[in-house]
Amino acid sequence: MKQEAEIVFIPWRFHLLILIIALIVLGLIVRLIDLAVFEKNFLQSQGDARAKRIVTIPAYRGMITDRQGYPLAISASVYSIWMNPQIIDKNSSDIKTLSRLLNVSFSSLKLLIKKYQNTEREFVYIKRDVPPLVAKKIKSLKIPGVFLDHDYKRFYPEGEVAAHVIGFTNVDDKGQEGIELAQDKWLVGTPGKEIVIKDRLGRVISSVQNLKEKKPGNDLALSIQHQLQYLAYRELLSGVQMNEAESGSVVVLDVKTGEVLAMVNQPSFNPNNRSNEPSSSFRNRAVTDVFEPGSTIKAFSIASALDSGRFKPGTIIDTYPGWMKVGHNIVKDEHNDKKLTVAQVLQLSSNVGITKIILALPPNQLWSMLYRVGFGQETGVGFPGERSGELIQRERWAPFTLATLAFGYGLSVTTLQLAGAYAVIANEGIKMPLSLLRLDSPSVGERVMQAKVAKQMLSLLESVVTEKDGTGRPARISGYRVAGKTGTARIVGPNGYEKDHHISSFVGIAPVSDPRFVVAVVIRDPKGKDYMGGAVSAPVFKKIMEGALHLANIVPDAPVSS
Repeated sequence: MKQEAEIVFIPWRFHLLILIIALIVLGLIVRLIDLAVFEKNFLQSQGDARAKRIVTIPAYRGMITDRQGYPLAISASVYSIWMNPQIIDKNSSDIKTLSRLLNVSFSSLKLLIKKYQNTEREFVYIKRDVPPLVAKKIKSLKIPGVFLDHDYKRFYPEGEVAAHVIGFTNVDDKGQEGIELAQDKWLVGTPGKEIVIKDRLGRVISSVQNLKEKKPGNDLALSIQHQLQYLAYRELLSGVQMNEAESGSVVVLDVKTGEVLAMVNQPSFNPNNRSNEPSSSFRNRAVTDVFEPGSTIKAFSIASALDSGRFKPGTIIDTYPGWMKVGHNIVKDEHNDKKLTVAQVLQLSSNVGITKIILALPPNQLWSMLYRVGFGQETGVGFPGERSGELIQRERWAPFTLATLAFGYGLSVTTLQLAGAYAVIANEGIKMPLSLLRLDSPSVGERVMQAKVAKQMLSLLESVVTEKDGTGRPARISGYRVAGKTGTARIVGPNGYEKDHHISSFVGIAPVSDPRFVVAVVIRDPKGKDYMGGAVSAPVFKKIMEGALHLANIVPDAPVSS
């Protein structure tokens, strides 16, 4: 009979096992209490960080319109396509479809994914400014790790016609040039914020809480009239091309309000596609480029003489023999016109005549007039990069320095300043604040020239256009009385004033019976058969002013020529 095996019971080992199990259970309970009570907030925040997200809701940027509400800058819906490199599969068959939809090469997209997959980055843009239709197709692919964010992109309906005034925004919809930059705080919206729940693939599951409502930007109405803007652009482009010029600018002002109705430049650029544009083309030359104005300043030289009371339009000035010595320098005219009235000095643009007039006056008489009408100071339109030009006040004036100032050398101006100064003459001596924004109530002007002098100057400037020998005859408009002045100035080069490079200009007012518009045309370095302001800029003025008068339905104030 087999002896039964004896079971040896060792109590201490049993108790040890029970103790170990009990300690493990106790440890788990303590840890559970620690996690559930003492570390609850930390764990909750960590969990939320992996599931909850605060996302930004883009806000609509305010629209820019012309004075009649025509859109010049609007915001269109677009999408930004981005990826999480830690999730996306570069070998997925959908990646090739994605590259085709985004017009991005398949190889470059794969390289982009590979570049960031070995990093800790979880957000990489693939492409921005994607149209909604394309974004919808991408969304339907449901590619893991590929996401879409709604955004806005600026669109400019007028393209290059209003590019220099409006400017443009960057990819983040922030103003970079022009009105977009100057009025960015007004135009930009306030983005909203909300808490959302995302799954492990980064997809939004639900919205938890709206933290901040988005607020659209404010709309902005400019003083520009878009039909006139287009007309001015078209005629300036034609004038620059016809005269083979380097560049040009035009400004059209409302005499009564000081509003800028048109402001154009050549060369221009397309704000909707700037990829191949040089940065120099973004410059609004009408307010940023300065030049010596030449004979267009003679209107204010004559005005200062009339203002002094020592000269009248009929006062005789002897310009014989067509030149004169001033210090060690010679001032001369194109022709020896002998005895001229003050009116004829302006009509024929006589340098000798204007020099004799100004040197007969107190030295600061001319400077004071030039400064009062706006030269040497910013216009106040608030355009980024506006130049004030240069108008130096001297304690002692050398005669030749004063003489050259009288016929438009030794000072620098912008096209906008030149237009604003002529608007003073057109507005009976009242200087109105200039504005690129539509004015809903009239501004208060400042008298800077005697009304009598302004009226005399308007009449004298009309004779420049109407008289047989007047330099401004190409600016005549059938059915309307026109006043204006030509200007031709040599451009300064490395070795002084260059013989074959000129600034050609014309500034005019119409209708003379009740002035409404001032148009300033400045064309730089024409290389065609002629370079004089009357031949180059006056014809451009004529077409723009004629269009402005017709657009505004201004009643003719002169006989219609056959």
